[in-house]
Amino acid sequence: MSPSHGLSRNTLFGDRNYRHLFGAQVIALFGTGLTTVALGLLAYDLAGAGAGAVLGTALAIKMVAYVVLAPVVGAVADRIPRRAWLVGSDAVRASVVLALPFVTEIWQVYVLIAVLQSASAAFTPTFQAVLPDLLPDESRYTRALSASQLASSMETLLSPVLAAVALSVLSFHWLFVGTSAGFVVSAVLVLTARLPRARPSTRTGLRERLAAGTRIFLATPRLRGVLALNLAVAGAGAVVVVNTVNYVRDALGRSEADVAWLLGAHGVGTMLVALTLPRVLDRVPERQVMLTGAAALCAGVCSAVALSTAQTGEWRWPVAVVAWMVSGSGAGLVLTPIGRVLRRCADEADRPALFAAQFSLSHACWLVSYPVAGWLVTAAGFTTGWLVLALLTLAGAVAATRLWPRHDLVAHDPGTEKGIALGS
Repeated sequence: MSPSHGLSRNTLFGDRNYRHLFGAQVIALFGTGLTTVALGLLAYDLAGAGAGAVLGTALAIKMVAYVVLAPVVGAVADRIPRRAWLVGSDAVRASVVLALPFVTEIWQVYVLIAVLQSASAAFTPTFQAVLPDLLPDESRYTRALSASQLASSMETLLSPVLAAVALSVLSFHWLFVGTSAGFVVSAVLVLTARLPRARPSTRTGLRERLAAGTRIFLATPRLRGVLALNLAVAGAGAVVVVNTVNYVRDALGRSEADVAWLLGAHGVGTMLVALTLPRVLDRVPERQVMLTGAAALCAGVCSAVALSTAQTGEWRWPVAVVAWMVSGSGAGLVLTPIGRVLRRCADEADRPALFAAQFSLSHACWLVSYPVAGWLVTAAGFTTGWLVLALLTLAGAVAATRLWPRHDLVAHDPGTEKGIALGS
């Protein structure tokens, strides 16, 4: 066993290679969070009252890049060393972010965002596919998944705070400079880690390689269940991501600080799950954990629908805090174990394609829920829009229950000569 796998180490972070890779992920996450804040201010600087439309278009560009490019990355992942993928992605992101303060036209923002998110579409699924090879021991891999989810939640909570502190003494343009430096540090950390090479894929044609991950998803019952769960996460998550600001400010009439508190409640729910889930997954199957998460997502979004029907009442605020926290815990219960499920459903050579497919298909679900939360809520109000999102969440939860069998099965991938073993 290679020392880089760290199986003889007592702690997860005792593995130097994982420690550096995790550090790169955390720095990249916070860099992305600070870029989001700075981009909003840049959009306002360029478009004024039309900043919302600019940000909405930028968000759509991001999702399209994720959906379209992630399978391409998965198809060629074994042709280029993983370190080159990760470092190259960070280098592109650092360059783009450094260029953003100098734009003078809105179309330039769109072009740079397309390049930036294309680099992220290369970085994230590659990072996710490295982890199961770097940490072959399932208990350590589970802790790594929880650490990644915890880092993502911490970024959601702390990036606005860090941005606020920086903006108290600096222009928002300097956020881009700091973020660019962060991506450079991320690249350096990746360079100092020894990463296992991707196993060459047995698939030959480019078309077959592009479709490999999606074909495995569609051929594997448990992964069809995961796809349905992605829809549930996107349905409930769109309420939080898109509508929290308007609900707090317009419907509840509360302060900007309360927007941060409500988003923080969602993040706290996810963090609590990430901290406790490794011990739970030692005893409870992923299916049970993730379906429990789907139930929590349904409860959270249905509570939001009920809240939207109430016009007055101080009780709405504490109920909203609880509902957002429940939605956050549901998202954590669904998202944290996904890596374990994917790892079990494909051999090592197909993992990059499978992780890329999960990245692409999950963001395709957000492409469905974001317009509902944005356009339909704006046109028809919170109750109507959130009811549609609640139906999407419920549909995903029910479909996952039916698609993911209770017992082990073997699904055949039409593109291979062997079956894929499924565990419950």
